[in-house]
Amino acid sequence: MNHTRRIKILVGAMVVAAVGSAAYAVSASHELHLYLALAVLALAATTSRMKAKLPGINGNMSVNLPFLLTAIVNLSAAEALVITCVSTAVQCWPKRSAKFNLQQMSFNVSMMAFATCIANLIFHAGSLRAATWSSGTLALVLATVTLFLGQTVPVASIVAASEGKPSGPIWWNLAHLSFPYYVISAGLTSMVQTMSSHLGWGLALAVFPVMYGIHRSYQMYFGRMAEAPRTEVLVRAAGAGA
Repeated sequence: MNHTRRIKILVGAMVVAAVGSAAYAVSASHELHLYLALAVLALAATTSRMKAKLPGINGNMSVNLPFLLTAIVNLSAAEALVITCVSTAVQCWPKRSAKFNLQQMSFNVSMMAFATCIANLIFHAGSLRAATWSSGTLALVLATVTLFLGQTVPVASIVAASEGKPSGPIWWNLAHLSFPYYVISAGLTSMVQTMSSHLGWGLALAVFPVMYGIHRSYQMYFGRMAEAPRTEVLVRAAGAGA
């Protein structure tokens, strides 16, 4: 099977999964949280353009994840789906000099829609919420793991298909680079949950300006990782010419 056909199959599968997820989200959403949803949407869309280039693979990472988790945890499935799709579209929208890629946009939005709906379903599962000993912690952990796998596995698969490489090493590299950020995001989401019960949602969401600092840290860290091989090559070249 050639690369182009594999990519089309993967994109088609994600679109079908996203359509099914959207149907679930609409049927499962009975309560709306308009003001909170609009606030989270604005923050998620804004931070989605704060991206860090991942070294070693053709991809990048946005810092809007805590807002997506906040939507999954506190909003209906339909609201979380809208926030995820809009922020993902903003994240993937090309710059002026770049060409719009409909296939890439369709894959990314569908992938995130499917992952968000499954994570929302798992977090709000009655069996987990009934476990009083967890106080929601277990549900948040499982939702974060679901979102982590729902993003990294399809991305690794599509990158492997486009580059003709095995998906296992690509996934491991992607997971290794991004997993700490998922842990941080889950911690921030839990912090917002705690603060909101005492200060209200307006002040609780104010904790997220820290995302800019995280964004800058990731940019510097990944930039140094990308620069290290180049520096090593230059050193070797200088040694060979000496």
